[in-house]
Amino acid sequence: MAPAGIGSRVEGVHAVAAALAAGRVRHLTVERHRDLSLLGEAARSVPVSHVDDVRPQAETTAPQGVIADCEPIITVGLKELVGSAAAPAIMVLDHVEDPHNLGAVARSARAASATGLVVAARRSAPFGAAAFKAAAGALETLPVCIVNSVADAVTRLEQLGVWTVGLDAGGPEPLFGCELFTEPCAVVIGGEGRGLSRLVGDRVSKRVHIPMAAGVESLNASVSAALAMYEVMRMRADG
Repeated sequence: MAPAGIGSRVEGVHAVAAALAAGRVRHLTVERHRDLSLLGEAARSVPVSHVDDVRPQAETTAPQGVIADCEPIITVGLKELVGSAAAPAIMVLDHVEDPHNLGAVARSARAASATGLVVAARRSAPFGAAAFKAAAGALETLPVCIVNSVADAVTRLEQLGVWTVGLDAGGPEPLFGCELFTEPCAVVIGGEGRGLSRLVGDRVSKRVHIPMAAGVESLNASVSAALAMYEVMRMRADG
């Protein structure tokens, strides 16, 4: 079976500009009053259709006057994802279902030097226009692996020499200072409201919690991802 592709439709100025810079835009639909220069020089070499309003064609609620039809980004296998980096720092999402969260996680992870993103094929947010818009270009350069089972992916990552660290409010150790972050590692984030599934929580190498003030139950998935990946980056810099 051929690898799946993502990102065939991109909307919003920043996301479209990033897709143009990556050279994968086939066609632009732009509102007549929009300034194409905001999209960069690459927009000049792409076929453009001008319309009065792109919103009837858009998937998102705020396409910012521009839609791009693109060559899809090919996803990668888990072994390829691990092997593509000398020191893997992978983000794994255990059924995050909100596409805005998915995009925000990708943006935070990429900013903190993550080397890849793993998501489930089912019961997860789609890699559509909303996710790409929220990612603001991060998904153009962050390798993505789509798996049938997150729990099986956790097991496979460990077989490939990658420690897995699950964020869990009941984790016995704090996130900050986790010694596994200096090694090849993957941070596993649970879905909105549910956290890690039982099977995934049982299989990770270690469960850690994010210390929080009394009365605060949980953080948004993208915030948790940002804290975790920046802690990975900090510990590796200090080490």
